[in-house]
Formats: sequence, C-alpha cells, structure tokens
Amino acid sequence: MSGLRPTIIAKINDQDAKFALDSGAFFSMISSATAAQFHLRREAAPFGLSVKGIGGSATPEETTIKSFTIAGIPLHNVPFLVGGSEIGDGVIGLLGQNFLEKWDIEYDFAKGVVRLFKASDCSHARLAYWATPQQPVSMMDISYTTPLAPHTTGTAFINGVKIKVMFDTGSWTSMLTLRAAARAGIKPDTAGVAEAGYTTGIGRGAVKTYIAPFSSFKIGDNEEIKNARLRMVDEGVDEDMLIGADFFLSHHLLVSNSQHRLYFTYNGGPVFNLSRSAPADATADAAASSETKQAESELPDAAAYSRRGAAFAGRRDFEHALADFQRASEMNPKEPEYFYRLGMIHWETKQAESAMADFDRALALKPDHLAALVSRAQLRLAQNNISGATADLDVADRTAPQQADVRFTLARLYLMADLLEPSLAQFDRWIDSHPDDSKMATALGRRCWIRALRGVDLPKALADCNAALRRGGKSAPGAEPVLDSRGLVQLRLGDYNKAIDDFDDSLRLSPKNGWAIYGRGIAKLRKKKTAEGEADIAHALSQSPGVADEFKRRGIVP
Repeated sequence: MSGLRPTIIAKINDQDAKFALDSGAFFSMISSATAAQFHLRREAAPFGLSVKGIGGSATPEETTIKSFTIAGIPLHNVPFLVGGSEIGDGVIGLLGQNFLEKWDIEYDFAKGVVRLFKASDCSHARLAYWATPQQPVSMMDISYTTPLAPHTTGTAFINGVKIKVMFDTGSWTSMLTLRAAARAGIKPDTAGVAEAGYTTGIGRGAVKTYIAPFSSFKIGDNEEIKNARLRMVDEGVDEDMLIGADFFLSHHLLVSNSQHRLYFTYNGGPVFNLSRSAPADATADAAASSETKQAESELPDAAAYSRRGAAFAGRRDFEHALADFQRASEMNPKEPEYFYRLGMIHWETKQAESAMADFDRALALKPDHLAALVSRAQLRLAQNNISGATADLDVADRTAPQQADVRFTLARLYLMADLLEPSLAQFDRWIDSHPDDSKMATALGRRCWIRALRGVDLPKALADCNAALRRGGKSAPGAEPVLDSRGLVQLRLGDYNKAIDDFDDSLRLSPKNGWAIYGRGIAKLRKKKTAEGEADIAHALSQSPGVADEFKRRGIVP
C-alpha cells in the first residue's frame, strides 16, 4: 500500500514500473508521459472511445507492450490505453479489469497481498477459506463480467434505500453520489453535512466532495454500520457508490468471478476514510483487539513486515506501522526502502530529527533513491536548509526520467527555495509531457508566476495564466494564485485596469490576501488614485508586514 493506493511492481520490456491495482478501471492504462518514457509506440484508439471518471473524461490512444512481466510471469503483446492524469507517488499506470476479471481475486490489503486464482470445481464451495468458524462471513451476489461491462458491481442499502455499488480499489476512499444520497434523504444543505474539499481522477478537473451522516449502511448479508459518515461526490461516477480502498483495507475480500459472488470478513478499525482528523465510524472500537492481534503476529520475512507496515500506515495506524518497518529494517538492514518508509512515518508523526536520520540512512544505501531525495529536500526546506535542499533537488533532477511526474514536485520545491530558473525548467519539462493532466492548470499558473516574479517573457506568462483560468474559471479551486499571478503580469505590463480587476477577483476568493491588496494599491497609485492606493498599501501592511519588502525584492515599488 502507498497510502490508500494498492501498488505492484511490474516490468515493461524488462524495466521496473510501479502500477496501481485499479479494479475500477475498465482497461489497463498508462499516461502519455509514461509511453514516451518507455519508448512505446502509440496508435489511435477505436473511434469514439473515451474514458470517463472523476474530474471529467479523456480521449485515449493505445499501445502494446511487447513484454509485460507481473509476479515474475512474462506476458506478451499486452494492450494498454494511453492518456489521462498522472497518479503520483512514482506510479506510472493502472492495472485494470481487462486483466483482473479473468481471475478469482483475493484482496488481503491488510497484509499487502493480492492473490489470483483459477477456480476448478468450486461452483458450490464457500471460498472464504481464511475465516475461522467463529468469524462472521458476509456474502453478496455480484454482476457477471463481460468485456463491455467488466466491473465488479453489486447492491447495498443506504438508509434502507437500495443502491448500486462498484468495488473500486483505485478510489482512495469510498464515495457516494449526490443523486444516490438524495434518494436516501440527504442533500448538501441537510443539517450535519460538511464540505470536504475537492478530489481528482482521470479527468482534467477537480470535483467537490462532502461528508454526511447516514443512519445506516448495509452491505452483504452480514454487515451493517449504524450512524455511518460517508463521503459524497457530485459527479464523475456512473454507479451510486464506489467502494474504495478504505473498505478493502478494513476487510478481507474474495471476488469470485467464477461464482459471481463476493465474500468478505471484517478486519477491524474504521471502514471508511473521511479525513485525517475525522472520528472513526461506529465499528472501530469493537475491532481494536483484532488489529492488535494482527500486529503482534510473527511474519516470515522483512518484505512481509514491510507490506503489513505499509497497510497500517495507509490506515494511519502509525504505532504498528513503525514497529513493522523497524522489524523489516532489522531483518534486512541493506534495503533502503525500509528506511525511507520509516522516515515518512517519523515525519508524519512530527519526529523530524528521526525522519532526517532515516532518509540519510536510505540515501547512504542508495544515493539515487528518488523518493528519499525529494522527501529529504522537503524536510530540509522546512528547516530552512536551502543549500542542503538544493543539493538533493539537483541530484533528483539528474536521476528522474525526463518525462517523470516527479518533475512537478521538483518544480514546486525549487520555487519554495526561490530558485526560479530551475523551477521554470522543471515546469517546462512537466508541461511538455503532461497535456491531459489534472495538475496542468496549477503548473501553468505557477509558470506564469515565476515569469511574473522575474519580469521576463511577460507575454508568455500572460498566455499561461489565461490558459490556466480557461481550464477551471475564476472560481475554481486554485484560481486565487493564478489571478494573483496575472495581476502581477498586468501590473508589469502597465495595464493597471486589468491588474486591478485580477486583484479584485483574487480578493473575492481570499479577502485577507496581503499580496493582492498591495499589488492593487500600487496599480491604483499609478492610475493617480492616490487615496485609494495608499489605503490599500496600509491595509496590506496590516495583513502582511513583509509584503512591501517582497515587492521591492522583485523590483516593484509604489
């Protein structure tokens, strides 16, 4: 598990590649940047084919991987779709239902394991073989899978209302659609419903989410959660609900495509991931002893401890995750990944000194460990060690493939260090390789900002800001910094009316934004609106005392 994402290492033409296991993807898929990175030939997909998901849709191409190796078994001439957003965290693609639906699949995420079966003479067998006689087993019928309808779907009940659910390991959290919630009597303006930010998927956009209370959620023939709190989403899902990786982590499941039945038992802990600070649902307390028993059991090797530790970390059970990764690193002290994972847990639990020591150990074992380099750079930036962070970023730059998604992160970190030229170079590389990515508006906005700060290539900066705003509009998440950037560009170009308009739009989203207030004040002063300009300048300084120095550093004074 990488957070709440199940990942596997496969090989594309004998090169290692990390994939997400995504039962919600109808077909296996990689991004266009990945296809370029692995020198894969792309062709047009069948006419009219589009892939729909959270955040919109994508029109893919297709490619064929000559040698695709999974679990040590080489497969030949394996088709993949090409397109959509990057997943992040070094994951370069999705392994979807065109592969998974050929098997009976056991999902044992709590131990970091997926098992694929070919069933023989099992039509009447009870396949939850792992369950003890005393352990409740839930069963439910699932749909027949076909190439045109490959997903694992079934029925559940919310507040007693029947809904259609899809089991989607690629969704980091379970999500109920607003239309299904409305049938159960819950709407965004219902008492107790709270806004919960935005989520992204395969499309270019971001989708608003909410968290809402429900009196009952029932799934299978033996599981019901009273007073459940569920995440709701307002578009991008065809079924009524996605049963996501949070549910898979809290259960042991077997999807029997041969029987058209799903078996599951409850592992313990919260069923649904709502937010880092959200209270657990009603089932969590009863399961504490089950989780502890799992954590104390002996495992055969370091890799097994690592897999289980990652699962605990995905559920934010850092105490048990730390113990498992410490055990893994003791059993195999030459594996850098275990120390990197320890570092991430120590950092997550606000133990920065221990995290730094762990990252140092990982990089002593493997100096080009890309994730450890990036994480240590972030930690060094947080400690104001700019030279150390820059050294790590420079090594990461030399290590990462030209088209890698990590260049977006490198660009952002160079910008945090106020290293504008290398940040611009990273954004250039990322933007050139990721035309359909949901992060594109942010990347264009940041590139516009860098050029605005430097006062160079202002027409290019303006084009970037305009393109970013066309993707989401002036009220979309992330629009405020783009409006700030465009306001600064217009200020440098001498178009003070447009600069004021952009700063006004930014301030409607964030009224206490000292940068926008100060920039608007300068524009008003240059338009000879002295009283208004001076009032803005004074107001900005009351909000952000250092903002005048920051403008002056960029060569802009009232």
